[in-house]
Amino acid sequence: MAKTVAERADIVPVLAEIFREHGYEGASLATIGDRTGLGKGSLYHFFPGGKEEMAAAVLAEIDAWFEANIYRPLREATEPRAAVEAMCHSVTEYFHSGRRVCLVGAFALDNVRDRFANCIKDYFADWQESLAQALLRSGRNADDAADLAEESVSSIQGALVLARALGDASVFERAMDRIERRLLA
Repeated sequence: MAKTVAERADIVPVLAEIFREHGYEGASLATIGDRTGLGKGSLYHFFPGGKEEMAAAVLAEIDAWFEANIYRPLREATEPRAAVEAMCHSVTEYFHSGRRVCLVGAFALDNVRDRFANCIKDYFADWQESLAQALLRSGRNADDAADLAEESVSSIQGALVLARALGDASVFERAMDRIERRLLA
């Protein structure tokens, strides 16, 4: 029996987990229907553009979360060191201590990358730029701030991949501890 969903926004978190588990190509409409409890008609009612619109909605939700919880606090905090520390803790929570795949990173590595190139590029560029701004305000020079921001974001992404590959979330947790110490040094 089809499930009643009040709003499109109710479906987006479920879609995010489906794409994390199956990738874009592996997330068939049958799988999406099974997991959301919605038939194809209901899915197309909420997402007339089909699976591509679903993925775009998921990426937009991820972007909104990162803007509110990571980028804006890093850019606007009066205490940039506290914002950097909060970023590390928020990232650890968001990625479930390394147990949750970075969907934007997964899309960047997938053949779907070109379809969502702007969203993917903006995610990483905004993160690096926001972190670099906080590091600059905390006393680092511009070159060091930019280099450390790039190194930190790439280390986070690498730690997510390594934790997933090894089936060991503690890899991510240790990496986040090192990243935080380096950012706050």
